[in-house]
Amino acid sequence: MTTKEAAAVAALKQDNAQYLWHPMAHPQAMLKSKPDIIARGQGCWIWDVDGHKMLDGVGGLWAANLGHSNQPVRDAIVAQLDELPFYNVFRGTTHPRAIELSARLVKTMEPDGVAAVFFSNGGSDAVEGALKLARQYWKLKGQADRFKFIALRQGYHGVHFGGMSVNGNLNFRRAYEPLLPGCFHVDTPWLYRNPYTQDPEELGEICATQLEREIQFQGPDTVAAFIAEPIQGAGGVIVPPPNYWPRVREICDKYGVLLIADEVVTGFGRGGAMFGTRLWNVKADLWCLAKGISSGYVPLGATAIGSKVAEVFLNDPTGQAAVGHGYTYSAHPVAAAAALATLDQIEALDVPGNAARVGAHFQARVRPFVDKFSFVGDVRGMGLMLGIEMVADKATRTTLPRGNPIAAKVAQAAYQRGLMVRISGPNLILSPPLVITREEVDFMVDALEGAFADVEATL
Repeated sequence: MTTKEAAAVAALKQDNAQYLWHPMAHPQAMLKSKPDIIARGQGCWIWDVDGHKMLDGVGGLWAANLGHSNQPVRDAIVAQLDELPFYNVFRGTTHPRAIELSARLVKTMEPDGVAAVFFSNGGSDAVEGALKLARQYWKLKGQADRFKFIALRQGYHGVHFGGMSVNGNLNFRRAYEPLLPGCFHVDTPWLYRNPYTQDPEELGEICATQLEREIQFQGPDTVAAFIAEPIQGAGGVIVPPPNYWPRVREICDKYGVLLIADEVVTGFGRGGAMFGTRLWNVKADLWCLAKGISSGYVPLGATAIGSKVAEVFLNDPTGQAAVGHGYTYSAHPVAAAAALATLDQIEALDVPGNAARVGAHFQARVRPFVDKFSFVGDVRGMGLMLGIEMVADKATRTTLPRGNPIAAKVAQAAYQRGLMVRISGPNLILSPPLVITREEVDFMVDALEGAFADVEATL
């Protein structure tokens, strides 16, 4: 490192967290324990500002599905910047990439019954769009009393007021209450932590029945939609029992409730199928998409609209179906170009298939951590998304108290061993790029096992 380069690095470290408030963090905490500065990426690997190389076990943030240096996506972005860096798709104008991407997405999701798509800037926007369209749908149907939403505890649906209101975690809600009225929550089918049973099928039925009873209690004629992630991500990678999603679809159909699938994390291959709902052969009515749609290269979100919903809007004779929602950067040309190239790469590289094959090896290698380490209570996941829940007492499943340093110590030990991980409460979450190889998975698990062993030796 030259003197000039060293000075530039020193300046970055000096300014780190001084002027930037980071999402999901206390500003003072970031000043006391400054964020890692990631300066470069190549494939599934990243380098910090000091040149320390690590495998990116976080995938940026569930998003860098194609890794950090996909040439076709990069070339599509550059070509679009040269052709048309920006134009809007508000009423009366559009551009070629918006048309092409909408057609491509609808064709990709044709087996799911998708008829149209509405673009936005990210996952929170996609959720906001789905919630608004759900309420508007029922007004167009002459059932304006259907305004309520039901969601799952531990669920995460972004940071707008609508998304926070259906979030099932107080950490994302408490500071901003009161939130959107008409939002209610039922238990998620979380096998490791539930008061009912340790039988997966029984738990799936119990939690689905809770949804049905809540719909009945609220009054079916007042419930607009049920929203959930096919696999909960930020809540700790909670995989539902196989019978849960099919039962949810049956219950929503029984009472005429729309089903919104928040696929921001699971969409485009992460769970081992192109979309999380396909893991259980379930079709939603609205889908929330982001992250993997452009592999994180340029921010983009989308709300996919099922044919049942689309027909009501298209056939409205009153003019009330105009969508009073959208963003300056909806279907941004550069983001749309990145998404088109990403979809090409997903198909060419068989990204969902790789996530399923390599993910099975990944899951199998980490499961034994429960028996190897005294503070690992549970390992759960599917495909290339995995959560390790750390506990204070394995026998009683007592969660780590707030402020307990064990999780942070594991993350620090992994960092030193060349692996970037993410800590969320007592959970260590892994979501590497979906193009990761079996050999890279072995490196990741070896580094992770070493990090847990390092911390175990100090207890």
